[in-house]
Amino acid sequence: LLTVLAAGLAAGWNYVAAIKTKYEGDHPFWSKQEYLKLSEDSLEYKVAQRVLKAETLERFAAANETNGNYGTALAEQTGNEETAATEDGIYIEHVNAGTYEGFMIVVPDPDDVSIVINPGYTSGAPGPELDWYMENYNALAGINGGGFEDAGGHGDGSVPQGLVIQNGRIVHGSEGMRASIVGIDKNGKLVTSTLTGGEALSRGVQEAVTFGPTFIENGRVVYTSADAGTLNMLNPRTAIGQKEDGTMLLLVIDGRGPTSFGAQYEDVIDVFQKYGAINAGNLDGGNSSVMMYDGEYANYPVSMYNSRNLPSVILVKGDR
Repeated sequence: LLTVLAAGLAAGWNYVAAIKTKYEGDHPFWSKQEYLKLSEDSLEYKVAQRVLKAETLERFAAANETNGNYGTALAEQTGNEETAATEDGIYIEHVNAGTYEGFMIVVPDPDDVSIVINPGYTSGAPGPELDWYMENYNALAGINGGGFEDAGGHGDGSVPQGLVIQNGRIVHGSEGMRASIVGIDKNGKLVTSTLTGGEALSRGVQEAVTFGPTFIENGRVVYTSADAGTLNMLNPRTAIGQKEDGTMLLLVIDGRGPTSFGAQYEDVIDVFQKYGAINAGNLDGGNSSVMMYDGEYANYPVSMYNSRNLPSVILVKGDR
């Protein structure tokens, strides 16, 4: 009997600890969306009410009053701000559909968005984690960027994939190399296309990284199932798009988890079309998918260490 009681008490303490980790851990945006989906009749809700800090519950209650419509269709969520916009009009909001949940950062001024690469890549230094980039570039928000050599899933972000352009100059690859790029030209236009390095420079691309496939180009969906290969499974995704008025759209979708299995490419395209993107391209996903907003991790990365070592990131400077 004592053994049974001890086992029961241990299970109870473990459950309480799991609730605290889930709702008071390092991922407040994800925690909030999970809490707001709870039924008030559920055991988890009742335990949370008893064991969470008062300030945590107050924050969740305030969120519920202003935008407590989690779990509705994405079409109904578009335009529903997750957070109050900054002075520059930047905000983050929750997106979800049948198999996935994630976050979109909306940035009205494209000049607030920049592509930053590992400052030590020429010496073979590992890429920093996203929070390092955020702190050192005083960014409001950020997501992971282009691909990198990742043999066995243990890449350290030191060797970027394909073409990399910084300050209007090719710093990795060559003018003759052809790659699927995500770039920003001198007018703040998002360039998502398969180009040679020379073609990218002739189009005025100032910053670019390599991944793919391209989803939308000049208002037309150019992705086809032939572009997918074996990679179009339910997975964490990172992608970027731009509306006709210049607004940048930074998307990260969680995957491989109990509440978000992930998205296919068609799902990502659907999200960007609902947001009115005329250009959109895929960035590195899977274990690399990560988003931070205002100093906190917004999504729930697959990596147990939150951010991997990244060769490049896309940052939002905003006003902090």
